[in-house]
Amino acid sequence: MKATSFTLQRQEGRPMKVVVLGAGIIGVSTAWHLLERGHEVTVVDRQPDAALETSFGNAAQISVSYCEPWANKDAPLKALKWMFRDDAPLLFRPQADWRQWRWGLQFLAQCNDAAFERNVQQLVALGAYSHTALKDVVNATGIEYNRLERGIAHYYTDQKSFDTAGEAAALMQKYGVARRVVSTAELLQIEPAFRAFAHSIVGGTYTASDESGDARVFTQALAQRCIARGAQFLYGHDIERLEKAGGAIESIAIRARTIRGKGENLVHLKADEVVAACGSYTAPLLRSVGVDLPIYPGKGYSATFRLLKPELAPFVSTIDDEVKCAMSRLDTHLRVAGTIEVGGYDLSLDTPLARARCKMLADRIEQVLPGVCDTRLESEGGTPSFWTGLRPATPTNIPFIGKTRVGRLWVNAGHGTLGWTHGAGSGKALAELISGEVPAMNFGFYGLKRPAATARTQTA
Repeated sequence: MKATSFTLQRQEGRPMKVVVLGAGIIGVSTAWHLLERGHEVTVVDRQPDAALETSFGNAAQISVSYCEPWANKDAPLKALKWMFRDDAPLLFRPQADWRQWRWGLQFLAQCNDAAFERNVQQLVALGAYSHTALKDVVNATGIEYNRLERGIAHYYTDQKSFDTAGEAAALMQKYGVARRVVSTAELLQIEPAFRAFAHSIVGGTYTASDESGDARVFTQALAQRCIARGAQFLYGHDIERLEKAGGAIESIAIRARTIRGKGENLVHLKADEVVAACGSYTAPLLRSVGVDLPIYPGKGYSATFRLLKPELAPFVSTIDDEVKCAMSRLDTHLRVAGTIEVGGYDLSLDTPLARARCKMLADRIEQVLPGVCDTRLESEGGTPSFWTGLRPATPTNIPFIGKTRVGRLWVNAGHGTLGWTHGAGSGKALAELISGEVPAMNFGFYGLKRPAATARTQTA
């Protein structure tokens, strides 16, 4: 069933009460931009602070130029070959869950060149818009978050894979992103830290305009500035249910996590508008009121290693094509993140599979940057910080940003691995939509009727 189209009507001078569900980078960015437009904002999250789930330990990249969807013509065969590898970059773990299989079929439908380019165009448009929005927020607030404006590099260790790098760079250039192919020698001039691994590198690509920084630090600082501007943050509260009446959201029932009782312990929040920005948990929440979006969790991993030799560590955020992991310097530590498991809502780190994937990150960094980080596992006396989080993935990798067919209910979710890259712009765009404005970018907003030439249809 398709989302009901809606017409934006300006409501200048009319501040609204808006409840934002979720305090990750998407929810907090939405709250900030709503405040900028004069609205009254309440944010609800089950954690004791902002950015403690999906936004907590990501790869730290603002990667406008490296936004390729998972779905491409080579993905089905690769996914099939990787199904029995514990350290596979993309691992489909079949579950007794028909929604996973539906998501998988929709994903396969996107694995062709036409869909790939169409999806890239959307992702680049949102990325460029978001990068500008992030810079505006940083300039306005002065937030510091271990930001490095050194670009993003991508190196290849396989000649066949590198031979396709020019096509990917050309596609990005077509949509205004200055991603270029570089030789091994030029890559080492851009980032000398990889000299010890140079014998394995056959070439790479580089985009100077990209950057990196700590999403958790940024989001928590922005949340504090939201509070200073009058926003209310209800941390430590579970969202029990959305309460609907007459085709619209009447209230949101929440409960403090410290309260174990039922009934009278519920708090019913009322608002003019409600924004669902709960990452992977957005899908089951919206299904409870009849909105069924194909958002499925992809379990990602990261490791944060203490630098033993800071002078030899990279400053340029980098992607390792062979194992599909990204590394970013965060002051005295190196963040390494990668691998995706499409296998439900499991967040365990102590299973054999999870341990194998964490070990892969440690082993790869030791191979690429020998002796630079403390990559020893805890059992070996080391102190790495391993983390896992659920990436809210759509079959296209394009998020749902817009108004649902349920009155007063908006959605800002489905950003996959690009939540940090697209966070500031997604928050600004949704705040504009709620305020009766149309964001100035060529993007198919959910539920918004656009001219046929630019419209993107998603199902719900």
